[in-house]
Amino acid sequence: MKALVLSGGSGTRMRPFTYSMPKQLMPIANRPVLEHVLENIRELGVSEVGVVVGDREPEIAAVLGDGSRLGLELTYIRQEQPLGLAHCVKIARDFLGEDDFVMYLGDNMLPTGVREIAEEFAARRPTAQVVVQRVADPRAFGVAEVAPDGRVTRLVEKPERPNSDLALTGVYFFTAAVHQAIDRITPSARGELEITDALQWLVSYGATVLAREYTGYWKDTGRVEDVLDCNRELLARVEGAVAGLVDADSDLTGAVVVEPGARVVRSRIVGPAIVGAGSRVVDSRVGPYTSIGRDCRLLDTAVEDSIVLDGASVSRVPALRGSLIGRSAAVTSADAGSAHNRLVVGDHTQVEVAA
Repeated sequence: MKALVLSGGSGTRMRPFTYSMPKQLMPIANRPVLEHVLENIRELGVSEVGVVVGDREPEIAAVLGDGSRLGLELTYIRQEQPLGLAHCVKIARDFLGEDDFVMYLGDNMLPTGVREIAEEFAARRPTAQVVVQRVADPRAFGVAEVAPDGRVTRLVEKPERPNSDLALTGVYFFTAAVHQAIDRITPSARGELEITDALQWLVSYGATVLAREYTGYWKDTGRVEDVLDCNRELLARVEGAVAGLVDADSDLTGAVVVEPGARVVRSRIVGPAIVGAGSRVVDSRVGPYTSIGRDCRLLDTAVEDSIVLDGASVSRVPALRGSLIGRSAAVTSADAGSAHNRLVVGDHTQVEVAA
């Protein structure tokens, strides 16, 4: 089996961050979303991965390289325009050949993985198998209508009146038969080749398409709120480890990771939390549920339930909560005040807030 990871989306819902970085590189618990995705794929026993990229290919390739660091062989496949998920499969035809493959959206987080579902696909080998999850409001998703035996009877993209609460999560297993389906469908009203249309074509022509429910944590990291929620979820799984320096006047409580080269001075860190390599935390309170990236500077600051990206600095801000601070951004205090601050600050930004 091979894998196809889709990483070409523009990420408009994550602006201003996606003006300067691909959304798939947003760090969750101090690792890019794409690395979490690729780790899940490696756990399936898959080593050959095609990564579909758009015009942010150089940035993604600079982080992932050839995949050897992650135990994978990566092939980058350029999609010049975002013409749909099925179009991604179409342009990856030479890479995929006649192999079965798993297709995985590059901004989706399923921390417990899909290994059991992959094993079921390999054992039963239907024409296709979709991973679904029950949601409160299916209208924002592709929806699968499923018979009691697990066979998909119908797929609808973002239905106004859904007949099912089973949403497509963005993980699909295919045999090579999907290529024939994609060759038969036409672009949708929005001008894209929809993977739901290809799946529906298979269903309509009698192919076996199964649905398997995923009951673990699932999040599309397409919005700031989703990124912070996902960060909380992954930090809750972290085990504490101190490789940096923590002075005698500091206090670490709970699961706290202090990476090599980081220093914690006269500060209190409440886990779960991570302080990235090379960062300095001085006279500050950090956490819980906070990720501090690499080479950051925190001085006389309190921050919780937040993500501070690489190279950012926060000084003399006593109450940051639920914030996302971009790379090399600088947040400092101005006049005195006591209100909690919530900031969404893009890369290389300078902000003054009430102290």
